[in-house]
Amino acid sequence: MGLVGFLFWHASRPSTTVEGIAVSRRDITSIVTSNGIVQPTVDFQAHASAPGQVKKLFVKIGDWVESGQRLVEMDTSDAASRIATAQASLQTAEQGLRNLQQGGTQDELLSQKADIAAARTTVAQDQQTLATRKQLAASGAASPNEVQQAQDKLNGDQAHLDQLLSRQAGRYSGGDFSSQKALVTQASTALSAAESDFAASDIRSPISGKVYAIAVNPYDYVQTGALLLNLADLNKLQVRAYFDEPQIGDLAAGQPVTIEWAAKPGKLWHGHVLKAPTTVTIYGTRNVGESIITVDDANGDLLPNTNVTVHVTTKERHGVLSLPREALHTQGANDYVYRVVGGKLARTPITVGMVNLAQFEITSGLHEGDVVVLRSTTETELSDGLPVNLQR
Repeated sequence: MGLVGFLFWHASRPSTTVEGIAVSRRDITSIVTSNGIVQPTVDFQAHASAPGQVKKLFVKIGDWVESGQRLVEMDTSDAASRIATAQASLQTAEQGLRNLQQGGTQDELLSQKADIAAARTTVAQDQQTLATRKQLAASGAASPNEVQQAQDKLNGDQAHLDQLLSRQAGRYSGGDFSSQKALVTQASTALSAAESDFAASDIRSPISGKVYAIAVNPYDYVQTGALLLNLADLNKLQVRAYFDEPQIGDLAAGQPVTIEWAAKPGKLWHGHVLKAPTTVTIYGTRNVGESIITVDDANGDLLPNTNVTVHVTTKERHGVLSLPREALHTQGANDYVYRVVGGKLARTPITVGMVNLAQFEITSGLHEGDVVVLRSTTETELSDGLPVNLQR
């Protein structure tokens, strides 16, 4: 085909119908979406401080309570019994310590005093006998053997007296005192715990908030630590959200967030990123970063422990030249679009800025009002110079 023939064929090609759009200025946002769990920032969980029966509930789910208001009354019979037992144990331990400090019980001290007095009397008698026999021996009325017998008896009785006096001064060792003091401490601790449990049987709220969960009924028997009820200030909430590893780099504190809860379709809550992820952990089958999101407009209609969807706006561009994503073509590292110029396509290189799922920003290569092809309405492949019939 000669040059003239090619030009004739090219000029006579039928026009391809395409859909186009004019370059205009728009706001573009980039959004990262994930899931999270709603958590109260001001909450109270009532737990049983000791085993016992739930005597009375003063609230029901949905009630708003003020700080100091009664929530639950537990049966106190077990705590009262433990107080009585602990008091008796403490009295016994303290009396035992006093006995050690004064050298024994009152009966033991009286017996010990009587033994010492008797031993002193015996020693005095021995001394008198020895003196008498020495005088008799001097006049030949007593033999040396009788004098020695008197001396031996005095020595033995004096040794017995010394033993009694020594026992009186140091009857108990340091270990005896340490052991008895430990018993006093143990009994005192048990009494304090029993008194604390007795006081804790009247459970009051330390905060103002709404009761959103009750785990027991009146007359239920519960073990130590059992959860009784939950309440929280539902106007002060946060979301603990989990973002996949590739998303983490886009997150930063202060970014705006919208929150959706499937239980209330169409309802949106708003907040901001309080804390961006700092580490990556395994969450199920995902490698995720944990972020804390503050709910700025919580008003009591978003419940704790619910699963929500969060949308974080990571980037925003206002009033920039932009086009729908379907207008963008890429070849290698080069981006381009097809402008409509004089009824034909003109492949036009461009520089792309911010991109989201629906739109992209144009930083160079196009002007506001330029008409760009979105798609062909036929199977004809778009190409530079293709005659087109524009549809908008």
